[in-house]
Amino acid sequence: MNTAEQILVVTLATALAILLVMAIATLAAVMKLVKTLQAVATKAESFADSAEAVGAMVRRTVGKLSLAHFVKSVVDLVHSKEK
Repeated sequence: MNTAEQILVVTLATALAILLVMAIATLAAVMKLVKTLQAVATKAESFADSAEAVGAMVRRTVGKLSLAHFVKSVVDLVHSKEK
């Protein structure tokens, strides 16, 4: 092999090694990002579930309060008619 071929082989081998290291580093970063996104999605799902539970509780409470308000108004109406 002459000198030009040796220079070309060394240059290509170096470029390939650099690209391989960069690909491994990129893959590691992507894997870390995916793990972080999964954790965020899990927390968001938990938050949505708790928000849904709060909404259901508010609906039940408002329903009970409106029933109590209706009963109170009927009782007040009956008491006002008696006087």
